[in-house]
Amino acid sequence: MEVCRIIEKDRNLVNNFIINHWYSTKMIIRGKEIDMTSVDGFYILSESNTIGLITYLIDEESSVIEITSLDSIKENQGIGTMLINRVIEEAKECNVKKIVLITTNDNINALKFYQKRGFDMVHLFHNALDVSRKLKPEIPLIGQNSIPLMHEIEFEMII
Repeated sequence: MEVCRIIEKDRNLVNNFIINHWYSTKMIIRGKEIDMTSVDGFYILSESNTIGLITYLIDEESSVIEITSLDSIKENQGIGTMLINRVIEEAKECNVKKIVLITTNDNINALKFYQKRGFDMVHLFHNALDVSRKLKPEIPLIGQNSIPLMHEIEFEMII
């Protein structure tokens, strides 16, 4: 498996992957709309199929990379870890001092995954999904593991 940087010729492949996993190319994070068709990132192909994708935004002014999505089709095979490690490398190459990301309260696997890889839980945005649903009504009320989808949790890693 090889981690590939998203380049313009890959954009349709990436956009289709995002739509299949997030229902649109619009992502809402902390009440802010992100156009996922223009974010940077990396993906992994296996037999011409995308099996993993990580996207991010770089804020050079504040020296922060914000991960906007991470998806792996095959769990427990190191795909997510490879993608996270590539973003950590990118942060170091760009002299970025911090990586941040948001996940939701229902995503138990993500809570475990990020903490095991050195991310620290730093903020809880209580009832943040109420605001997000106003901008993206297709966000469900019930999330993974039949848990009410209500809050955003911010993680960070200091580089």
